Amino acid sequence: MKKHTLAILSLSLVLAGSAYGQMGRMPGPGYNSAMAKLFGDNKTFSADVEIQSGASDENQTTIPGKMIVDETKSRFEMNLGDAKGGRMSPSAIQQMKAMGMEKTVTISRPDLKLAYMLYPGMSAYVATPLKEDTTKPDSFKVESTELGKEMVDGHPCIKNKVVVTDDRGKSHESTVWNATDMKKFPVKIVTSEGGNSATLLFKNVSTSKPDAALFNPPSDYKKYDSSQTLMMEQMKKHMGGMNMPTPPNHP
Repeated sequence: MKKHTLAILSLSLVLAGSAYGQMGRMPGPGYNSAMAKLFGDNKTFSADVEIQSGASDENQTTIPGKMIVDETKSRFEMNLGDAKGGRMSPSAIQQMKAMGMEKTVTISRPDLKLAYMLYPGMSAYVATPLKEDTTKPDSFKVESTELGKEMVDGHPCIKNKVVVTDDRGKSHESTVWNATDMKKFPVKIVTSEGGNSATLLFKNVSTSKPDAALFNPPSDYKKYDSSQTLMMEQMKKHMGGMNMPTPPNHP
C-alpha cells in the first residue's frame, strides 16, 4: 500500500512536470523566450490547450489544460483527472482525486527567478528556483517556411515550418498553424525532439491582458520548499503517520 501511494504521488508530479515541459522543448521550463517566438506578436493571452504526447497511439497521453501568458510570465493549469491514455489508469486517477493531487497549476516567474507548482486540492504549493534563461529574446534567429494552407478547428491557417536558433547555434524545429483570423495566433503547434513528439492544440483564445494575481500563489496556501517534503506529509496523512520510505528526487 505504501509503495502504491508513493507511486501515485510520484506519477502526479512526473505528469505535471512532463506536460508543462512539452510546452518548453526549447531551453528552459515551459513557456520561455524561445517558445515565445512561435507566438509572434501575441505577448499576452489565455487559452484552453490540449497536449498530446507519445510516439504512437498506444502510449499517447492527452492532457487538457489552460495556458495563460503575460509577456514573460506564464501559468499552466491542468486536471490529471481528465487525462487520457498513456500511464493514466482509472485506479491511479481515483487515488489522485482522493489525495487532492489531480489538479495542478504551474507558474513560471522569470522576473523573480522562481517557479511555483500549486496543488489547489491541498491548498499547497512548492516554490523552486527557476533556471535563468540567459538567451536574450532579440538574439534568436527565426526562419519560417510556408508549407500550405489548412483549416484547424474552424480557423483558416497558414501552415509553417518554423526553425528557432539561439545564440549558441542550437536549433529547434516546429510545425505551426497560424490562424489568419486571429492575428496569426498559433492554434496548433507540433514539435519533435530527442525522439519525443508533442502536439499542442489551442482553443477559446483571448488576447486580453490577464489578471496579475494569476501569477502568484494564493496567500492562504501552505508553502513547501520541495516536492519531497510535500509528498512525505501527504503520505503520512493517508497512511496514518507510519514510517515512510524516502520519496524519489523530483524537483
